[in-house]
Amino acid sequence: MIARLWHGITPSSKADDYLDTLNKTGVRECRATPGNRGVYVLRRIDAGVAHFLFISLWDSMDAGERFAGAEVDRARYYPGDREFLLEFEPTVTHRET
Repeated sequence: MIARLWHGITPSSKADDYLDTLNKTGVRECRATPGNRGVYVLRRIDAGVAHFLFISLWDSMDAGERFAGAEVDRARYYPGDREFLLEFEPTVTHRET
């Protein structure tokens, strides 16, 4: 199994709204993709910013590619993310579980 990890940062004042947005976009889309084994969103608020760690679990790299596209290491963003995120990390990491 493969874990795909993405990190994002928002102002803490927007953390709850961004969590709602993540659930409606990335979480929903991951769960609907064949080969997905689960999605976890972890949040930590520190010094006025909220750090999000988005972990999706996949049967294989091929399954993760069905969600991410051919450039499987490239981070995937949605149009509404611009309202919330303080920066756009270009890549994600993958780990075997």
